[in-house]
Order: sequence, then structure tokens, then C-alpha cells
Amino acid sequence: MVKGNILAVDDEQIILRSCERILSPEGYKVDTATSAREGLDLLGKNNYDLIITDIKMPEMDGIEFMRQVRTKNPDINIVVITGYPSQESIKEALSLRIIDYLPKPFSPIHLLEVAGHAMELKKKGAAPEPHVEDYTDEVAAKLDAIIAKYKNKPGSLIPVLQESQELVGYLPRVVQRHIAKNLKIPVSEVHGVVSFYSFFTMKPKGKHNVRVCLGTACYVKGAEEIIKKLSGGLKVEVGGITADKSFSLETVRCLGACGLAPVVVVDKDTHGSVNPVKAMDLLKEYE
Repeated sequence: MVKGNILAVDDEQIILRSCERILSPEGYKVDTATSAREGLDLLGKNNYDLIITDIKMPEMDGIEFMRQVRTKNPDINIVVITGYPSQESIKEALSLRIIDYLPKPFSPIHLLEVAGHAMELKKKGAAPEPHVEDYTDEVAAKLDAIIAKYKNKPGSLIPVLQESQELVGYLPRVVQRHIAKNLKIPVSEVHGVVSFYSFFTMKPKGKHNVRVCLGTACYVKGAEEIIKKLSGGLKVEVGGITADKSFSLETVRCLGACGLAPVVVVDKDTHGSVNPVKAMDLLKEYE
């Protein structure tokens, strides 16, 4: 059974081959295009659940490609993949309602994660959001105070999101909608920023947050095995929280500490050269 149809567009063959090699064995049907124009041609002939596209490409760049995609299919999920994003390209990509961003190089786990997320979004459609216990009348009032502090200042969204995350612990969609309404900006813009920056999270965290780096250096040195050990030891999936809410487990794309690979961060403590076999020993001092 095919999990979903994916179109990958990039002028680098190595990226296209990586997408095929990682996604096809997991049940996805992957078509590839080496240019935006070829991608538009395939889009006119086939139905896709997800488009993965580079931003910097010759002849037609990814931004213009996405604009034309939106005229053909306003609701298709799009993920941007690029090595050197500029603030302007990020802003334009967010305005075109991308659902996620992948840096180059990317790890197999992250590619599968964004593909799975895209398929979940398509499957759920407009399903109602579950009740969020952390969003109370008291929290809503405090959010209003945060928004009022920055409302008339340029670039207010990111500081509002930062303080809101400190208040609630994470940024569920109900909080994003609250912020969007009071800043008078589209919900898609708020969601795009939250999805793009790795320091924002839409999932609740435990008393202690455990992050495993999946940057290239860490991945090569056994980060995937560390994740398996921590997931099994804590009895929680990546992105989840333990039953007693003591620990949450997540991955990050890069922590900027490649010389210490593989790296695990618990709260604000960085642990380098972690031995996968002894990964659970790191958590003893936090129990």
C-alpha cells in the first residue's frame, strides 16, 4: 500500500537520490525533477500529497515555483529544503504556506518525520483540535499582556512567541490562533514561523527536556542508536512525554557542537561524546 505520492524538486541529483533512497523503502512513491519547470510539468500530469523543493535553482527558483504550484493546487503540502536560507526567502516561503523546512544536509530521520507529518495533515483535513489543558482563562490573560507589550513594535511576532512559549511551555495551535488574532496576522504566518525555527515547539515538554542532535556529525557517530536507547529506557517515542511527565524526548537538526559529537542536551546541560550504550546513565542525576 502506498503511503503517499511525493514530488521532489532539486537541481542536485544527490538530493533527489537521497529522497528516493530514504522514502521509497518506507512505502512512498517518489517522483523527481531536476528543475522547477520539470516539476510543474509533472504536477500537471500527476496528483501529489507533498512537494519537497529547493529554493535556489537555476532558471526558476523555488519561490517562483511555489507561487505557480499554489495557482494550480492551493492546498498541497510543501516542504522547503535548502542549504543557505536568507531572511527574505524564509519570509516569502512562509507567505506561501510551507509546512516545514529541511536544511542541507538532512538526516533520514528528519526527512521521514516531515513526510509523515505531511501525510497526517492531509489525512486529518480540518479535524477539530483536542482540548489543551494548559490554555486557561488565566493563561489567555497573560498572553494578552505579552502581546500588548510588543504589539506596535516591528518584528513583534518572534518575541511574542518566545515569551508565550516560556509561559505555556510550548505553542499548541490554540495559542498560535490567539496570538494571530490579537496581532492581526494570518494563522498560517504564525504557524510557519513556529514550524521553521527549531527553538519553538508545538508539543508539551516534561520536567526535563532531552534533545538529541541529528546533525551530520552526530548522526554519523551514532545519534540514531542513542535515540533508540533513550526511547526504550524512557518508554516514550520521539516527540513524546513520559507518563509521569518527568522527561520529554525530542531531536534537533543541529546544536552547533559538531566537535563534541554525538551530543545530547538535557535542559540546558550539554553532554558531548555520548556513548550510545550508556545513554540512559545521563538521566540519573535528573531523576
